Amino acid sequence: MDQQKLIVIGTPVQEGTGRPGCNMGPDAFRAAGLIQAFSELGHKVEDRGNLVRHGGEGAHHDNPVLKFLPEFVGWTEAIREAVIAARSEGIPVVIGGDHSLAAGSLTGNAAYAGQRGRPFFVLWLDAHPDFHTLETTTSGNLHGVPMAYACGLGGFDGALQKPAFPVDPKNICMMGIRSVDPAEKIALAAHGVTVCDMRMIDEEGVVPLLRRFLDKVKAAGGDLHVSLDVDFLDPTIAPGVGTTVPGGATFREAHLIMEIVSDSGLVTSLDLVELNPFLDERGRTAILMTDLAASLMGKRVMDRPTQTY
Repeated sequence: MDQQKLIVIGTPVQEGTGRPGCNMGPDAFRAAGLIQAFSELGHKVEDRGNLVRHGGEGAHHDNPVLKFLPEFVGWTEAIREAVIAARSEGIPVVIGGDHSLAAGSLTGNAAYAGQRGRPFFVLWLDAHPDFHTLETTTSGNLHGVPMAYACGLGGFDGALQKPAFPVDPKNICMMGIRSVDPAEKIALAAHGVTVCDMRMIDEEGVVPLLRRFLDKVKAAGGDLHVSLDVDFLDPTIAPGVGTTVPGGATFREAHLIMEIVSDSGLVTSLDLVELNPFLDERGRTAILMTDLAASLMGKRVMDRPTQTY
């Protein structure tokens, strides 16, 4: 990747998970050396600190299981505004914080692209599709709804307005999926989202799956947003997350994906989400996620020293 201006936005969001700890994620990324790693690659880095959420007052919905709805709405609005402002200057790197933050980062980046007539694409690296609406979620944990909201699905009335520039579901590639609720499965198929679950990765490998998607982004001249969730990775290498699902991506698969996407030169924005330092082991997950982000921004395996724990 050529030298870029990277704008780091801390989003200490934990309300979407239903358990504490993700609010410490932004500072854990900083402690793991994220800013330094980007700078050493020659990028100009601006750390804008941690956001403060908006109020979210007045948000309501009839689903009684929903948790922290006003907080979710307040964070979404604050993150969207911050991302749009950052995108006008460089590549926003939103460090979280749970995956509910993507409701703001996706809609902010999509709005920036849409206002300039550019197609917007998403590479979603996650064990879960997060394709519930406020109506279909049965857990009430709102880190399960950001993608459905960003795509403009119904079911958010009373809480959030429909995005002005909804993400086209056909421009989404989800990789690493291995935990899908029945309502999400139906919605994903109905809207034409490309889902590369772990069986597909096992059968075909990440390279052909990823290159087909990147070729589509390049042919369209689109902006590419990458959203990397800790639980995309196998929990044996990334334990610092509250939603561990066995059978995730290996260290080698994850770095290969980052390097291939980096080689494409298409990335215009990034999320790093669901890091829960309270559940981590001596910073192991924070360091790995930082290393993966560095690979996405141009670091290569020959630059990577041996680490001990």
